[in-house]
Amino acid sequence: MTVILASASPRRKQLLEQVGCQFTIITSDIDEDNNLSMAPEDLAIHHALCKARDVAVKTGCDAVVIGADTVVVLDGKVFGKPSNSVDAKRMLLSLSGRKHFVITGIAVVRADKVWTDFTQTEVTIKDLTDEEIDRYIATGEPMDKAGAYAIQGIGALFVESIKGCYTNVVGLPLNNLAKLLKKAGIELL
Repeated sequence: MTVILASASPRRKQLLEQVGCQFTIITSDIDEDNNLSMAPEDLAIHHALCKARDVAVKTGCDAVVIGADTVVVLDGKVFGKPSNSVDAKRMLLSLSGRKHFVITGIAVVRADKVWTDFTQTEVTIKDLTDEEIDRYIATGEPMDKAGAYAIQGIGALFVESIKGCYTNVVGLPLNNLAKLLKKAGIELL
């Protein structure tokens, strides 16, 4: 059975490789609109499902397609990827010294069957100075990350604690994904 990851994210690719999954990558053309009027977990699932369905239609084959979308949520407000360095600074200043949630929606599509779920992890960011934020933004790392930080990169220096799934914060909750893939007939182990 062919497995397709509907994402160009190098982090999702690395996580799937880490667990020995054999897959190909076909990216989706879906634009993520974080302003839709939905609960954050429903929004993440919606984006994940749109991506998976888009790629399933493109390929037209009997493949198992994985879609994922990660958002950061602070006080009910959804943070996606920053649009520029000013937006990244705004996000990091908002997260500074606060707890927030990282939510990843996942969707697995196989022919006319669909399985979806989400994982939520609580993350606490330390108090950040303007200088730390500016130096971090200068690295370029925050620019393609939900919430403008990468727990698997330099941004780990800002993470005081997490409660929940680490791989969710990276962008793909492997334990939850394995459960959905099993329903679709794919065993990762």
